[in-house]
Amino acid sequence: MVPVPAQAIPPSPDSRITPVKVRAGVDLMINGEHFRHTGDPQMPLLWYLRDVLRLTGTKYGDNHGENGSDLVLLDGKAVSAITVPVAKVAGRKITTVEGLTANDGTLHPLQQAFIAEDAIGCGYCTPGWLMASMDLLNRNPRPSDGDIDQLPNLCRCGCQTRVRRAIKRVAATKAPRP
Repeated sequence: MVPVPAQAIPPSPDSRITPVKVRAGVDLMINGEHFRHTGDPQMPLLWYLRDVLRLTGTKYGDNHGENGSDLVLLDGKAVSAITVPVAKVAGRKITTVEGLTANDGTLHPLQQAFIAEDAIGCGYCTPGWLMASMDLLNRNPRPSDGDIDQLPNLCRCGCQTRVRRAIKRVAATKAPRP
């Protein structure tokens, strides 16, 4: 056994230091990563995503979630992030628009289709369209024009027909769904 020099041995901890228990909170699974929200459990998920995690792809449209810009996938289904408190999504799988992109930066086929069909316009509503489209394709892999027209999203730039083409482009393939 080799003796350890005295200067290599760390000093003993100060007896006044006491360990702190893990703070209680709401455990969340967002884009495959675990987070614990220790603030107000009634905080809308949108504000947690944008203000705490800095995931700013999900947009604020209004306090009622009626225009689709704040959509995220909750266990694969589109929900309005402004209308859901953090406490209600504990332990469930949340996917934001940032979560559609692969870890290596590869865009999801739906994102690629939006680019190919120029379905972006000003871009404000695009994240919500992507999430609503993912939900639709999860429920109905071959949606009709009528199905697409039922999506809750608003686009003031007039990209709806290009969004329809992008969704149909992905529906014609067997793209993976998050």
